[in-house]
Amino acid sequence: MKSLIHILDKILAFALIMAMSCILLAVSWQVISRYLLQDPSSVTEELSRFLLIWIGMLGAVYAYRQNAHLGLDLLVDKMTPAKQRITRIGIQLVVIIFSALVLLYGGAELVDLTIELKQISASLGINMGVVYAVLPVTGGMLILYALFNLSELISGKIDVNVQEQH
Repeated sequence: MKSLIHILDKILAFALIMAMSCILLAVSWQVISRYLLQDPSSVTEELSRFLLIWIGMLGAVYAYRQNAHLGLDLLVDKMTPAKQRITRIGIQLVVIIFSALVLLYGGAELVDLTIELKQISASLGINMGVVYAVLPVTGGMLILYALFNLSELISGKIDVNVQEQH
């Protein structure tokens, strides 16, 4: 499982780099076309908006994997190591449940609905299901990462007092 997680880490990092590069180019072209050419591009605003959605969701997964997300561990730090381990296992279980119900299941339902209704974006002309597909994708990735963290916590490979989990 560790090699799968490592491959997923690389794919996620590459996807974020590519999305950030694309949004940089799109916004730069929007500024150039609007202010220098006096003819604003019609697709760059929508493209930037959709890329920002994907960057935000995939970035949240990346932050979760790197344990760089916002967390209030004031109470957890005051617990004994045994209670910390139990609490961190509980947190991973909550992440799995939330990701499965809201992101994976709910996101898949939203994607299916938008594809079925043929909801098309105004400027790019793409099906909105493509944009919303980030929900089940991030849900699946969060579940995999949480399962990996859970297995590491249970096996004792993660020290509960150490913040870095990879």
